[in-house]
Formats: sequence, C-alpha cells, structure tokens
Amino acid sequence: MEIRYPATVTAQADGSLFVQFIDLPDTFTEGQTKEEALFNAAEVLSAMLAWRLDEAKDVPAPSLKVKGAHYIAPDAKTQAAMLLRLARGDRTLSDLARALETSWPAVKRLEDPTHWPSLKTLDRAAAALGKRLVLSLE
Repeated sequence: MEIRYPATVTAQADGSLFVQFIDLPDTFTEGQTKEEALFNAAEVLSAMLAWRLDEAKDVPAPSLKVKGAHYIAPDAKTQAAMLLRLARGDRTLSDLARALETSWPAVKRLEDPTHWPSLKTLDRAAAALGKRLVLSLE
C-alpha cells in the first residue's frame, strides 16, 4: 500500500505557491518555488499525520485520482507507523507482541511516528501480519 495525499497548489498574488491537502483541510503550507512548496508540504503532512496518530485522532484515507492534484507522501517514519496500524486492523498490540515474541511497549513503538524501527523489525512485523515489506526509493 502506498500512502500519498492529494494536494492543490495555487499561485498567490505575491508569487508564492499555496499548498493545501484535500483530505486534511487544516493542513497547508506555502513556498516561493514549486520545489520548496512541495518540500514544505511533505514536512507539514508528516507533522500533521504524526500528531493525529499520537493523539489517536482519525486519519482519513487519501483520496484517489484527484484531477490536477499533486500526490505527496509523508516521511518514512510516519508511513511505517500508519502502514503497521492499518495492517494490524482489529488485532491488538498484545496479539502482535506475542507473534513477534516481544513486549507490548516494543510493539507500541512500531506505531509511534517519532520512532525509527529497523528494517529487520518492520519485516518481522509485516510477516507476522501476513504482509511483506516492500521498499521504494524516489
């Protein structure tokens, strides 16, 4: 599964570019160039999704095929936390801890967007959830 949120980019009167996420209307930023605006958008998206995860707030699924939108991915830590939470579904953290033969706090950290889990740990967690870890560089 790929996590990318659609955002609109609008030119402002002063020449800057305003970026707003379609599925997260309270998440927006700007930049002087398109490259800067999209970089800032990835940063603010990561921060907002991490906050929502930390606060147990609803995290909407990204809309698909929005015409004219730029699709922006959050940082790797936030993606990993979101993907594990989605893959876990209705399974409890305790169930996953038993499957990984580790502690509940160790598994809880896997869904913490400020934690950097190792690839080995992510791979083991994915396998325990009946998934496989797939990496991509862009």
